[in-house]
Amino acid sequence: MTRIASWNVNSVKARLEHLLKWLKDSSPDIVLLQELKCISENFPALEIEELGYNVAVAGQKTYNGVAILSKSPIEIERTTLPGDEADEQARYLEAFTGNVRVASIYLPNGNPIPGDKFDYKLAWMERLYHHTRGLLEYQEALVLGGDYNVIPEAGDVYSPQAFADDALYQPESRAALRKIVNLGLTDAYRAMTPETGRYTWWGYQAGGWQKDNGVRIDHLLLSPQAADRLEKCDIDKTPRGWEKPSDHTPIWCQLSD
Repeated sequence: MTRIASWNVNSVKARLEHLLKWLKDSSPDIVLLQELKCISENFPALEIEELGYNVAVAGQKTYNGVAILSKSPIEIERTTLPGDEADEQARYLEAFTGNVRVASIYLPNGNPIPGDKFDYKLAWMERLYHHTRGLLEYQEALVLGGDYNVIPEAGDVYSPQAFADDALYQPESRAALRKIVNLGLTDAYRAMTPETGRYTWWGYQAGGWQKDNGVRIDHLLLSPQAADRLEKCDIDKTPRGWEKPSDHTPIWCQLSD
C-alpha cells in the first residue's frame, strides 16, 4: 500500500519541529507540502532525509513554495505549471515516485475580490485544467494534492455567509474546480466520507479552531487509475491542536498496491 499525504505547513522553518514529529508519528510514504516560505537552498532537507525521505523542492523567498517528500526515489517531472512563462510564483511541483505521479499544488488564494489576484487565481486554474487534461492521457495513477484554496460546496464551510465575499467560495472558483474534477478525477476525501462538516483549515482569529469554524480547501484529486486503488482517506486534525500550529492540517489517502 502507498499512503500519500498533503499539508500546507505555513512556513517550514517555523513549523519544522511539528513536521518532523508528524512524519515520525504518521510515517506516510509520500508527502506533498505547501507554503514553505523559503528558497529551495534553505529547505531543511537534512533533517527530513534523516527520517528516510527523499526530497524535491520548488522554493521561493518569503512566499509560496512546494515540496515532495518520498520514501522512494523521486523523478522530478515539472517545477512549474505550464501556460505562463512569466509566472515566477512557486506553486507547482510534479514528480513520479513510488509508482505514482504526484503533484504538490498551492493554488492562489485570490483575495481581495475583484482584482488582479482573483484574475490570477482563475487563470492559474485554467492552466491547471489544461495540464491535467494532458496528464490524464497517460492513463496512470495520478494524485494532484495540495491547498486548492477553493471550498467545493456549502457543506465544506462552517458558514457559507461568512465566506460569501471571499475568493475561496466564489461561484467562479468553485466552477473552475468542478471543471478540473469533471475531467475524470475523484475527490478522495468526499468519495470516502459523504457527510459534510469536516475541515482542513481553521483561521487563527476569533477562536476559529476551538469553535470548529473551518473550511475544507485541501484536496487530493485522483485519476481513475488511482481512484481504483483508493482504500482510505482522512483528515488528521491532531497537528492543528499543537502549540503554534499551521492553520492547515494534513489530509491523506491510502492506495492499494
